[in-house]
Amino acid sequence: MSPRLFFLLLIGFGAFASTPQLPEVRIARVPNGGIQPQVLVEPNGTFDILYFSGDPKGGNLFFVRSKDQGQTFSPPLQVNSQSGSAIALGTIRGGQMALGAGGHVHVAWNGSAAALPVGPMNPESGKAGSPMLYTRLNDKGTAFEPQRNLMSRTFGLDGGGTIAADAKGNVFVAWHGKKAGAAQGEAGRQVWVATSRDAGLTFAAEAPAWSQPTGACGCCGMAMFAASDGTLFALYRSATENVHRDIYLLVSKDNGKSFDGSLVQPWEINACPMSSMSFTERAGTTFAAWETGGQVFFGKVSGGSVGQPIAAPGDAKGRKHPRLATSKRGETLLAWTEGTGWQRGGSLAWQVFDSQGKPLGEKGTTSGVPPWSFAAVAIRPDGGFTIFY
Repeated sequence: MSPRLFFLLLIGFGAFASTPQLPEVRIARVPNGGIQPQVLVEPNGTFDILYFSGDPKGGNLFFVRSKDQGQTFSPPLQVNSQSGSAIALGTIRGGQMALGAGGHVHVAWNGSAAALPVGPMNPESGKAGSPMLYTRLNDKGTAFEPQRNLMSRTFGLDGGGTIAADAKGNVFVAWHGKKAGAAQGEAGRQVWVATSRDAGLTFAAEAPAWSQPTGACGCCGMAMFAASDGTLFALYRSATENVHRDIYLLVSKDNGKSFDGSLVQPWEINACPMSSMSFTERAGTTFAAWETGGQVFFGKVSGGSVGQPIAAPGDAKGRKHPRLATSKRGETLLAWTEGTGWQRGGSLAWQVFDSQGKPLGEKGTTSGVPPWSFAAVAIRPDGGFTIFY
């Protein structure tokens, strides 16, 4: 072999070896025709999946497990103890799930108009409002406990609540609402947190998370996440002067007793975008995702704030409901919907990014996201991603 040919072969091999191998992305429908999936991955690789089924105005939440990464599923368990007490209208008011100490599965959701117990009286409307409901899977894993309303000091539940749990037995359920004497409209809304220190057995009355008068976007959801180091994070959308629909990050380093806040990204719009947010974690680093102006973004959370936002590639029109997952190798998959709206389905899109936030490969798309739905992403033990929609 000539020296020149040997040199060219070395160059070719080096280029091949340096090409990053894309993780396999699998696409799957939510089992049993469900919508609004939430997915948790247990330490043994089991997928825990929560989904909604039935009338969007008053349906049910169901829970299944998959021990083979989405190939087969356990028989569904109904989560809400009162049939028809969950809601899917608006896409952001459905069930939220967290995995806590001892493998406890915790679920929270906005109650429907028929839900019991009823929510607190709304003095602005003169009617009882929707409740913020909670339940957990029993110790045997055979059924969920009777649902409970966690709202006692606040009223006006509208946008979707959220839940987080940590390894110490703390469970946090958060929503945005109002207290008596608050300013009129969305300006008087703020984030409230009900905390359990005994793995969901009991909850203290809700307390305000942050004192800054940012307001809260009434029909937008929020997200909360308990990192492995015990730090508690939350994302919500403000409504300052009705036009500043900015994304804010709340951070608590004392198990939810107090929070600091920071602006993540501004958005000036005099409307309610009905948006949602999400978190994920990799090797002690937390990432957050959100929507602004029809585009979806994610960023690394560091030092109580979110770093430079990374946008999904391509056309930024009509993108909503970003969901994240990160692999042990450092790749991040960002999934979102395109073209969805009120009573309107759309398409699913996703992009894999490397550890530096640069896109790997091409953007993926598929049609068929049902009305009121979105995606959820899970990491398989082999390092690949599975997207349920």
